[in-house]
Amino acid sequence: MKHVYCFLFALFFIATGATAQQGYTPSPENLKNRREFQDMKFGVFIHWGIYSMMADGEWIMNNKNIHYKEYAKLAEGFYPSKFDAAKWVSDVKAAGAKYICITSRHHDGFSMFGTRQSSYNIVDATPFKRDVIKELANECHKQGIKLHFYYSLLDWSRPDYYPLGRTGRNVGRAEHGNWDTYHQFMLNQLTELLTNYGEIGAIWFDGQWDQDQNPDFDWRLQEIYAHIHRLQPGCLVINNHHLAPIEGEDAQTFEKDLPGQNTTGFSADAQIGQLPLETCETMNNSWGYNITDLKYKSEKELIHYLVKTAGNNANLLLNVGPRPNGEFPDIAVQRYLAMGEWLKKYGETIYGTRGGFIAPRDWGVTTQRDNKLYVHILNLKDDALYLPMEGKKVRSAKVFIDQKPLKFTEVPGGVVVKFDRIPDDVDYVVELEIK
Repeated sequence: MKHVYCFLFALFFIATGATAQQGYTPSPENLKNRREFQDMKFGVFIHWGIYSMMADGEWIMNNKNIHYKEYAKLAEGFYPSKFDAAKWVSDVKAAGAKYICITSRHHDGFSMFGTRQSSYNIVDATPFKRDVIKELANECHKQGIKLHFYYSLLDWSRPDYYPLGRTGRNVGRAEHGNWDTYHQFMLNQLTELLTNYGEIGAIWFDGQWDQDQNPDFDWRLQEIYAHIHRLQPGCLVINNHHLAPIEGEDAQTFEKDLPGQNTTGFSADAQIGQLPLETCETMNNSWGYNITDLKYKSEKELIHYLVKTAGNNANLLLNVGPRPNGEFPDIAVQRYLAMGEWLKKYGETIYGTRGGFIAPRDWGVTTQRDNKLYVHILNLKDDALYLPMEGKKVRSAKVFIDQKPLKFTEVPGGVVVKFDRIPDDVDYVVELEIK
């Protein structure tokens, strides 16, 4: 009954127009959650929907120009018989990850939760009849893993998503629509997600880039953001719009790139703001399940990416695309477990740290907590390393893993640390105590 009252209360606010978020001031709960978010450093992204049945990624409806009515028939055969929320969360914990972000609704418009706003959802439209998001939420709360919801701002199926964006143009959509009803649909679904599934760490938006060719288009984001913060003041708002942060957002994410880089073309206009940072990346080359994509990054590459992300003062949100039967691919589980084993040994140099005062270099990165600077050497061809110290003094230098003392020499502008051998570990970590 409490959820019903919350739902009606939220609708009252919408109906009375009390939705603008002007001069956003984060709540104490929000600021606390921002710090905790930065401390977690590692999360698991999960792209899962009826598209997994076609085993060719989450964009297949758009890429193959499948008519939305034909695509919707996939739901009639979706029955993930091996889905086990407890197993998922256990695997995430074994990976050393601290939070999960799952697709509650992707661009195809299919809702992976029991929404009352449309029958096009996993409970009403599939023979499975189970709310997998509810089961996952319960298990996350039980096992102490934060839960974030990915939510698409665009929809290739609903006729009221209009004007047409640059994607999903050949799937049978109408050339007209009513943005007001679509906007209300989103607000109603967000109300459900934030009242029926317990405490939610973040709402992670995607799709704003769809209207790039309509620069004056008004997504009414401030209303959406204010709605979220009223329902759960501590819930973070993250928007993968590939731009600098705007008012009402609580963290900044970068798609397939480290903050400040633009190797993939997504971040040309994404100047780094003052909010907590996150990088999302795939384990192979696909977000949704792709049966032919076996180009998984090696354990070493993934550990290096995690370390580089932390050294760039950001979290890593590393994706897995479950099979249509509800299982994580075996190789993905292997990679996650390898990262978890590494974090058991080196987690102190990652969790709760911030990017070190020595900026990322070709040889590696630094992370920092209080007066300890962790030097992560990933690629060094010498048995000595110069470190610029910006006027700071080093009290001691040790190999992190066994605390073996290292010799260091003060030189103009910094110190030179000497090693017994050329570092060739996956990550050779030096612990410096700063005076």
